[in-house]
Amino acid sequence: MLDVQFGGASHPGKYRASNEEAMGSFIPSSCREAQSHGYLFAVADGTADPELGGIAALTAISVVTAEFAKAANGSMLISLLPRLVLQANAAVNNHMLANRTLTRQSWTRQIVTTLLACALRYDQAVITHLGDSRCYLVRAGLARRLTQDCMPLHEPPMLRLNSAAEADQSPGGHAPARVPGETLRPETTALSVQAQDVLVLSTVGLHARMSDAQLASIAGQRKSAAEIARELVARSVELDGNDNAAAQVIRVRAIEQGGAYRGRTYRLAG
Repeated sequence: MLDVQFGGASHPGKYRASNEEAMGSFIPSSCREAQSHGYLFAVADGTADPELGGIAALTAISVVTAEFAKAANGSMLISLLPRLVLQANAAVNNHMLANRTLTRQSWTRQIVTTLLACALRYDQAVITHLGDSRCYLVRAGLARRLTQDCMPLHEPPMLRLNSAAEADQSPGGHAPARVPGETLRPETTALSVQAQDVLVLSTVGLHARMSDAQLASIAGQRKSAAEIARELVARSVELDGNDNAAAQVIRVRAIEQGGAYRGRTYRLAG
C-alpha cells in the first residue's frame, strides 16, 4: 500500500510577533481508508491583519481537512480538491462576516489567505492551490516546482473577504469571496509519484529567497521528514526572515499501483 512519512514546521520570522500560517492533514487510519480516501496535506498563509489573517488560514485548513475526511469513498481527487478549496473560500468569507461587528475596526484591507492542498492515493498525487504557496517535487536530487504562483497585477489571488462596506452594499449583507472582477479558479495538477520522492509544501516566506538547488539539497537528505521541514524553515529564516515561513514535507516510501476507469482509481493486482 501507499506508505508516506511526513512532518511540518513553521516560524514567525525574525521581525514578526505572530504567525499567520496554518497547516493541516488527513491521515488514513487503516489500509482500507488509504485506498478509499488517501492522504491529504495542506498549508495556508494568511495576510492583511496579524489576527484575522491567522483566523482565515486556520478556517481554510480546518474546512479542507474536515471535508476531505467526509468525502465519498473513491472520490476523484482531481475534482474533489478544487471543490474543497472553494468550500474553504466560502467558509472564510462567512466566518468573517458573522463576526464583522467585532472586527469591523480591523478591516482596513481585505483579509486573505493562500491555500494549497496535496492529496495522495495509490501512486497519484493531486495538488490544488490559490495564491503563492508552492508545492515542489524533489526527485533524484533535483527540485521541480509543481505549482505556478497565482499573482494577478495589484491583487493577491487568495481566498479573500471583501471589506465590511462592500458586504453592507451586497444583497443580504453578503459580499462574494472572490478576486474583484474574476471567478476563483483553483489551479490543479496531477502526477504519478515514485518511491523516494519528496514533496515539499511551502509558504512564500520559505521559498522567497531559497533557490531550487538549496531546497533540493536539504529535502534530499537521509533524515526524517520532520527534521527536513525544520531545517528548511531554519534555513529560510537565515536567508531572509522577513515573513512567516512554513513547510510540510512528505516522503513517499512505497506506492501501490493503481489503474483508472472513467476517472476513478482502483488497485491493480500484483
